[in-house]
Amino acid sequence: MSEHDSRASTTEQTSGQSTVEGGAEGASGRGSGETFGSLFRRSGAAGPLAIVASIMPPLGGFVLLWKIELVGEFLRSHGTAGLALYAFAFAVLAGLALLPTYAQAVLGGWAFGFAAGFPAALAGFFGGALIGYGVAWGATGDRVKNIIDEHPKWKAVRQALIGSGFFKTLGIVALLRLPPNSPFALTNLAMAAAKVPRLPYLLGTLIGMAPRTGVAVYIASQIQDLATATETRPKWLIFAGIGLTIVVIVVIGHIAKKALERVTGQGPGTPK
Repeated sequence: MSEHDSRASTTEQTSGQSTVEGGAEGASGRGSGETFGSLFRRSGAAGPLAIVASIMPPLGGFVLLWKIELVGEFLRSHGTAGLALYAFAFAVLAGLALLPTYAQAVLGGWAFGFAAGFPAALAGFFGGALIGYGVAWGATGDRVKNIIDEHPKWKAVRQALIGSGFFKTLGIVALLRLPPNSPFALTNLAMAAAKVPRLPYLLGTLIGMAPRTGVAVYIASQIQDLATATETRPKWLIFAGIGLTIVVIVVIGHIAKKALERVTGQGPGTPK
């Protein structure tokens, strides 16, 4: 082989190797160095839905709490029909990310007390989770799932969530729902976009949301009772009970966070 041919062959090999390496870097860059704007565009409807789920519930919550006496009196005056209307409206407004679940749970306790308000709020949660899941599932398709699969850490979390059987998925969903700062609408969107199976998603939601829903309904019912309490009822006991329930739910949320880190392997010691 001539010196010229040898140089040409070496150049071709080097060029081919660079092309392969460049392609590998491009693929890995798409998974690890992708910008937020690029991810937002590729996510399709998931991006706008996430914006709506972040902005609308807080705004709607302020309006509801501002008018809670008027709305509560209207619902209470209609008896059983008002209770059914409350649960139905809770499901629709929470499922469409128009009102926050905390404010609606507070409304249930304020209007109906704990005994009736708590199960009605849970029914609203269940319906809202079902509606939110259906909307997000249909709107996002496989776009978000494909993006997750390109990122090893995200894919590992998704695999821990859905790849270990019904009961583990149920437990993880419940742990995700349990902390008091877990956003309902955004979590609906994330789980549906990640293609979490419907049944463990719904049951896990119901189990995980029950403690914090109970606290919100109980506090609201106690505040309503306080407004009409007689002098024979010690008011400090009511406030002590409210304070204790808040402490309990915060502790439960902390425990849930630690348990979730252990289950998914995403704690502080997890390799990057």
